[in-house]
Amino acid sequence: MITIFLKEINTFFSSLIGYIVVAVFLVILGLIMFVFPDTSLLNYNYATLDQLFDIAPMVFVFLIPAVTMRSFSEEQQTGTIELLATRPLTDLQIVLGKFFACLALVAFALLPTVLYYITVYQLGSPKGNLDSGAIMGSYLGLLFLSGVFVAIGVFASSLTNNQIVAFILAVFLCFLFHWGFYFFSKLPIFVGRGDDIVQMLGIDSHYASISRGVVDTRDLVYFLTVIGVFIAMTVTSLERRKW
Repeated sequence: MITIFLKEINTFFSSLIGYIVVAVFLVILGLIMFVFPDTSLLNYNYATLDQLFDIAPMVFVFLIPAVTMRSFSEEQQTGTIELLATRPLTDLQIVLGKFFACLALVAFALLPTVLYYITVYQLGSPKGNLDSGAIMGSYLGLLFLSGVFVAIGVFASSLTNNQIVAFILAVFLCFLFHWGFYFFSKLPIFVGRGDDIVQMLGIDSHYASISRGVVDTRDLVYFLTVIGVFIAMTVTSLERRKW
């Protein structure tokens, strides 16, 4: 698994893919946080990073599928998936290696946003007047959300040898699992008849809960379960070549 992980990381940063992904993410967040007047924290009367954590999931819906789309699609297109199969690695180890490599790249992209926290910390009146607990919870929620999106993207990539198809499918599934269940809960058939349960099936409900700074084990179990399900589905998808 470590071999696959290092191979994927080297592939990302030996080309422009890794740098472009990180740069695009930081530029978009920078514009929203400091330039666009409607969302600029400089126009707020209190210190907050709510803009960052509100917009990051929308950016990740497109950014993470762009990272994961080549995970297995490229391997299948070039035929190198068969070379991987000849190594002393199980399908689960291959999937986990690629999963953690993609997640590490996303975490690497998030790392520079700590500068935003430092900036807001300094701008507070008095200095440091912000809810650090909620911010740490939001970062934790963002990492778990990234894990789910990466698991979905890797699964989508395992279904096809076309990277564009993998990207579109991953975007659709990420959107569905993040906001889809919220929209479903607003249908007349669910309103007043378990709409809260339908909402809890989606990521947004659990992400919002952790973002308040309250780490509930139910939210953690949800994220880990969804990640595990999609990793298991990816392993099953890879095993198709043996059938």
